[in-house]
Amino acid sequence: MKIKWHGHSCFEINGTKNIIIDPFLKNNPKATTTEVTPDIIAITHGHADHMGDTTTIAKKHHCKIVAIHEIAKYLATCNIECEGMNKGGTIAIEKINFTMTEAIHSASIEEAEPHFDGGCPAGFIIEDNNTRIYHAGDTALFRDMQLIGELYKPQIAMLPMGGRYTMGPREAAIATSWLQPEIAIPMHYNTFPAIKQSPREFKELIARECNTKVVIMEPGETIEYQNPKNPKNL
Repeated sequence: MKIKWHGHSCFEINGTKNIIIDPFLKNNPKATTTEVTPDIIAITHGHADHMGDTTTIAKKHHCKIVAIHEIAKYLATCNIECEGMNKGGTIAIEKINFTMTEAIHSASIEEAEPHFDGGCPAGFIIEDNNTRIYHAGDTALFRDMQLIGELYKPQIAMLPMGGRYTMGPREAAIATSWLQPEIAIPMHYNTFPAIKQSPREFKELIARECNTKVVIMEPGETIEYQNPKNPKNL
């Protein structure tokens, strides 16, 4: 499985299918490209720096989309089909399971008219061929992250640590200790001055809390994850 970070909270996961999470590209000062060809888009919430270029990409590539119910209803008014779901639910798209999890944040659809309800912010557990990735979305630290770790046992956790709008490095390190993933990838930091943070601090804090490996990615960088339980996983 290959994982590419486009900066902020936008990741491409290339496994059985090509998934992009929170495709904030065009107006993302850290993104190195705006050209992506996903099979599936997963949206954590409706803020512009997360829903991003969803409508443009979906109309161009006719890819499948998964998001909370209210975002699905909004996209339907844009003539875009979206698989709506809600927290605690799991749906399968192209044999990949998407489980929607809690996130503590706000969630308006910023590109929509004011009468559209943005629903609630969320995270995702994405399970593809026995590999489970937790993308926390925008969130504060909350105790049920420990339950997410116990229930879903993600091998990889993508956690915001920018502070101000989400948890910061200290809280993200605590979240990692509760989740106990093999790998933690920090996100949602240094995109703008208001969320300037040191990923090295995050790494040092985690070293005091647990044995999770921290992978600090650069925008545009791709890493590979080999699941030891799945030798065919690329």
